[in-house]
Amino acid sequence: MAKLKVYVKNNQTEVKVPVGIRLLIRRCCQAVLATEGFKKDAEVSVSFVSNNEIKTLNKVYRNKDSVTDVLSFPLTGSEGQEEINQETGAVLLGDIVISLETAVKQASNYGHSLEREIGFLTVHSMLHLLGYDHETSQLDQRIMREKEEAVLEKLGISRDITFVTGDNN
Repeated sequence: MAKLKVYVKNNQTEVKVPVGIRLLIRRCCQAVLATEGFKKDAEVSVSFVSNNEIKTLNKVYRNKDSVTDVLSFPLTGSEGQEEINQETGAVLLGDIVISLETAVKQASNYGHSLEREIGFLTVHSMLHLLGYDHETSQLDQRIMREKEEAVLEKLGISRDITFVTGDNN
């Protein structure tokens, strides 16, 4: 089985990172690679940032002057060439940047747990790092959404079973 190294960094102070989130992120990344049949050793970086930071990144890299929930920065080139860590031989997939503030808000808005929201954002971004793009067509959007839900279901955090009931804050 291929090795996966996931670097998780907390670069914000607005929201306390819940216990178990780092493990959840690693499980999500591994599940995407397994589902997609990715057999090589790999590395990915996941960072938690503030709304202000993700807004700045969104403006600089996507020319969108607004807060977003997650950004993906794949390291695979347009011709599919892979970046390789020369010390480990692992494929450098890229960087995932999550606004923890926005994730908390969206979890509340959608009526599910923060764990499900962060799991979804991680899976979504991992698919972007592997070349999927939901903004190219409705078909691509549908394919990506089905893959996201399939991975989350395998992990036991599918949409159907993670809704928050009552006052579980």
